[in-house]
Amino acid sequence: MKIQLLILSSLFTLSSFSQNEKRLKNFNIENKIAIQGYDPVAYFKQKKAIKGKKELSFSYEGVIYNFSNKDNKEVFTKTPAIYEPQYGGWCAYAMGSSSDKVEIDPETFKIIDNKLYLFYNAYFNNTLKSWNKDEKQLKMKADLNWKKY
Repeated sequence: MKIQLLILSSLFTLSSFSQNEKRLKNFNIENKIAIQGYDPVAYFKQKKAIKGKKELSFSYEGVIYNFSNKDNKEVFTKTPAIYEPQYGGWCAYAMGSSSDKVEIDPETFKIIDNKLYLFYNAYFNNTLKSWNKDEKQLKMKADLNWKKY
């Protein structure tokens, strides 16, 4: 019986490790830090992009999030999946229009159905504006495209 439990435990650990590896490979992170260090909860609670602090960080399934205050960190630790950005933090418009992983501007975002969507915004190209023109279709395509990763 102990051997069976040990084998099951080992398989679970290996499965979790490979899921985290896939997750890290597909997330828009730098040094395992998501959203360029911005606080994911602030988008929802403060309704704006706020840079997080390294000393207020939390790792969720291998991805590190920084927070601007202790309350936001505490909220995240209770239900992290709610606050994570969609499509691994890549540009929602690009995911919908071409299935590409494109960098984002963490200050260009939209909350849709209590989910965080981030967008590229540089060189006179704010993809949030393009997203807003055809949000329903782009979101549907982005959801399908993200499943391929």
